[in-house]
Amino acid sequence: MISQKEMGINIMIIDSTFWVAVSFFIFFGGLVYLKVPQKINSILNKLISDIKNEIDESEKLRTEAKSLLDNAQKKLDTAPSVSNEILEQAKKDSDKLLIELNDKFHKSSEIKKNSAEDKIIQMKEAAIKEIKDASVKIAVDSVKKIISTSVDRSKLDNLFQKNLDETKEELKKINS
Repeated sequence: MISQKEMGINIMIIDSTFWVAVSFFIFFGGLVYLKVPQKINSILNKLISDIKNEIDESEKLRTEAKSLLDNAQKKLDTAPSVSNEILEQAKKDSDKLLIELNDKFHKSSEIKKNSAEDKIIQMKEAAIKEIKDASVKIAVDSVKKIISTSVDRSKLDNLFQKNLDETKEELKKINS
């Protein structure tokens, strides 16, 4: 048989185990009564929802970033062809401008050439007019001298020769 002492220990063990079990159930009962599991559950659900929202937001940002990266890559891929097109257009424009400037230069040169030729013609005509005027003046002066002197033939020939020489001298001065 079991002694009383042994029995007292068993009762104590049962008693202490019993009380631990009772306190355990009371503790969990208090937690359930105070709705701690629901609160923990709602906190966890809120955390899960926040994490899910952050994941959705990060997924959205990732797709936007991918889209931006794809656009940038397309632009980067087309950049050489676009730059070549720009260079070709610039070459065409510069060639066109060069041709226009060349045409303007030639037209300007032609205008200046024509103007110079016109001036030369005018100067030539003016010189011819001066020569004619001088010739007429000399002839008139010669006739006046001949009439005023009315001398014999030898003097007339000498006078004619002298006036002819003077006319030649005047023409040389005008031509030079």
